[in-house]
Amino acid sequence: MPLVTLTVRKPKPVVFKTKVLDAVHASLVTSGVPQADLFQRVFELDADDFRFDPSYPDLASPRTDDFVLIEILWSVGRSVKVKKKLLAELMDRLAQAGLDPEHVMVAFKETTWENWSFGGGRLIHT
Repeated sequence: MPLVTLTVRKPKPVVFKTKVLDAVHASLVTSGVPQADLFQRVFELDADDFRFDPSYPDLASPRTDDFVLIEILWSVGRSVKVKKKLLAELMDRLAQAGLDPEHVMVAFKETTWENWSFGGGRLIHT
């Protein structure tokens, strides 16, 4: 049930976006998300519409136009330990794919179960 949103500056080739999304999904699956639970979207924006500080807070190297913002919306209940493990695995996968983990920002957003309807207006848990 995670909804993954990838925000990048355009233009980005399909292979770039695929590498990031595949790494995110594989890391989510390792953390316990079912393989078939795949909901992802990409926002590809002009520089005027996606602004970011090149070095905040204290990066080892300045962010480039390949900066990636990953937002993971999922249900509440994952521990900090689970999130740290997911982040470590994700950064490793992204590095193996040729991306600089210093240029990747991840934001977890949590919502309660009663806020999800996957179809037909049915709530999973009420």
